[in-house]
Amino acid sequence: MEILLENCGSCGCCVGVCPEHVLELEENVLNAGNGCTECGNCALVCPLGALIPEV
Repeated sequence: MEILLENCGSCGCCVGVCPEHVLELEENVLNAGNGCTECGNCALVCPLGALIPEV
């Protein structure tokens, strides 16, 4: 998953829809840990387009 931090508004919408629980907001900065399956759920709910699945 590519995270465009300049677009991220730190809303946390994506964190709740990740089935692998690899996304987390730490001090209003979005981080992605290992284990992302590129399902795209986070990108679908992100209102600012800050997440791009790598294919």
